[in-house]
Amino acid sequence: MVDLLLGLQWGDEGKGKIVDVLTKDYDIIARFQGGPNAGHTLEFDGIKHVLHTIPSGIFHENAVNIVGNGVVIDPVIFKKELDNLEKFNIDIISKLFISRKAHLILPTHRLLDAASEAAKGKAKIGSTLKGIGPTYMDKTGRNGMRVGDLEFKDWKKKYRALADKHEAMIGFYNVDIQYNLAELEIEFFEAVSTLKQLKFIDSEEYIFKAQDQGKKILAEGAQGSLLDIDFGTYPYVTSSNTTAAGACTGLGVAPNKIGRVLGIFKAYTTRVGSGPFPTELFDNDGETMGRVGNEFGATTGRPRRCGWLDLVALKYAVQINGVTELMMMKGDVLSGFKYLKVCTAYNYNGEEISHLPYNIEAKNVTPIYKEMKGWDKDLTKLTSESEFPEELNEYIAFLEKELNVPIKIVSVGPDRTQTIHR
Repeated sequence: MVDLLLGLQWGDEGKGKIVDVLTKDYDIIARFQGGPNAGHTLEFDGIKHVLHTIPSGIFHENAVNIVGNGVVIDPVIFKKELDNLEKFNIDIISKLFISRKAHLILPTHRLLDAASEAAKGKAKIGSTLKGIGPTYMDKTGRNGMRVGDLEFKDWKKKYRALADKHEAMIGFYNVDIQYNLAELEIEFFEAVSTLKQLKFIDSEEYIFKAQDQGKKILAEGAQGSLLDIDFGTYPYVTSSNTTAAGACTGLGVAPNKIGRVLGIFKAYTTRVGSGPFPTELFDNDGETMGRVGNEFGATTGRPRRCGWLDLVALKYAVQINGVTELMMMKGDVLSGFKYLKVCTAYNYNGEEISHLPYNIEAKNVTPIYKEMKGWDKDLTKLTSESEFPEELNEYIAFLEKELNVPIKIVSVGPDRTQTIHR
């Protein structure tokens, strides 16, 4: 069976940390979608690590890490990640495999991304400008370049044809994008040479055989369920399926082979970039969450918008993913709030609803809150559930009752040791 680990909000829930904590129990960690717009932060032994494409199990000797076919790879960013790992003496060649069917992000994909976003003006969607969207567009348009293409001698011919097409498209947007493609290509081709030193695999076959051999596999998602291209807050979403279904298409895993579905959420809510956010705070409470929680994008450095926990959206994510157990992150950030609020329903154009509607723009939706007592206790030094303040226990119990799924892990700090199992 393959277990899934997913973010249930707008990303940034802390998936990297939990994968790192759980990896000791798995033989294979496989990333199934997204690109280097993801930023998985891990912290241990006093060192903070940020990964963008490489699975979060890379720091464990016991696990093989696979970048699946649903991922889009920027060789330049990938090379920088590998360079950052050099000092840790990780046997990358035997520990990191790449699916031949994964698509490549070209320098011109990034330029197209910038041109498209600039052309939107005030209607921009908040792209990370990493070339993710244009790469997935080429994938679904059947024009893309894949990792497996690099094994053929004439791959540069294919690259050139696609890059030339992209340059013509950039001109169509009629915006002032300054670039030197020749310079960008020097860096790109060098990075491709590094990428070709890794082992390319037919990952669906590798994972099928691993299942047959009884290996334990954890599929690692990127971003969050509310950014899913189909089920997220479209068009302010990413370009891949971030929900459980994405693991089937992004790794070639049959639906009946999915085991546990581990859903990760913050004790409050954050969002990066544009898009609707019903529980967003513009007051001191929101500022405090951002400051105490160090809410800045791991990839972009952009400040995250902060708000109270939205149970309407969270229930929706639990439902569409079939979540079997929950993990609550950043409970420590809420310490010191006299009162906490949880959104339990929406006033949707005058009607009270408890499901996520088609459109959650502020003009249509007003959150309805339940108020609960906060806690003063510093959670960061706690080592067991028995030390939890009563108000935290009440908060957890309320969420479990509303979501009808057990919360198995409570994170009380960024370090891997600050993880309490229930």
